[in-house]
Amino acid sequence: MYIFSMGLQTVMGVEGIDGRKTMSNHVMEMLQILGIEAARSCIINEIAATMASHGMSIDIRHMMLLGDGEVLGITRFGIQKMDKSILMLASFEKTGDHLFNASVNGRDDKIEGVTECIIMGIPMQLGTGILKVMQR
Repeated sequence: MYIFSMGLQTVMGVEGIDGRKTMSNHVMEMLQILGIEAARSCIINEIAATMASHGMSIDIRHMMLLGDGEVLGITRFGIQKMDKSILMLASFEKTGDHLFNASVNGRDDKIEGVTECIIMGIPMQLGTGILKVMQR
């Protein structure tokens, strides 16, 4: 049973409602009333329902990873919160502004992520690219 506006705690207290089977799609409400694991399950269930409604299936382990971490949007604002890479910031909006501010403030970029490696045209240090084979 999904509750949208009455409030989870109120509904759980109604006679005839099985509180153990009552759910909400409001993650913060689930966190406050039922705890962190219930909020995590809520996130996972919402991702699964959304993907299923579009005919897509995702391995549960991937959804569990999303439920475990902080999810930031792949937008200018989400990337700015990461605050790790100048090139990643520049790959979105306001490229010139990000590069100018980085140069004025003397910031450097370690070029470790996929985005940075693609921009610089160098192989990613991941998967098979992580190994360096020495030849005679």
